[in-house]
Amino acid sequence: MTRATLNAISPFFIVSDLPRALAFYCEWLGFDIAHASPDPHPFFAIVQRDEVQIFLKAINVTVAPLPNSQRHPWARWDAFLYAPEPDALAAEFIARGVSPSTALADTNDGLRGFEITDPDGYVLFFGRPRQTEAQPFL
Repeated sequence: MTRATLNAISPFFIVSDLPRALAFYCEWLGFDIAHASPDPHPFFAIVQRDEVQIFLKAINVTVAPLPNSQRHPWARWDAFLYAPEPDALAAEFIARGVSPSTALADTNDGLRGFEITDPDGYVLFFGRPRQTEAQPFL
């Protein structure tokens, strides 16, 4: 039997304000809008940068989004975004005026990267596994 290929996975974030979320991802992080529900009341969009996509959906509820960090502070990442050059990406974001939630560093679990928290509290880790002699860069 032939094994089918998977190419990507996209996190799906419930947001409280779609225009605010789009502004953050596009203006601050350099994403483009790949798709948006039609006006006059857009409620769904897909933002994309290179091969990374994030789905954003505003729903009409009184309960705020619940990112992982609010449920489990020790497991706070809502998305891991593979960045082969996290140092260069961190420098780009800082030049855009974005303050990382955590500084660029080598983590205890063998990664190198940094965190950014979006306006709804979702924590995105931008990074890659650290290079070791046993494991070269991916």
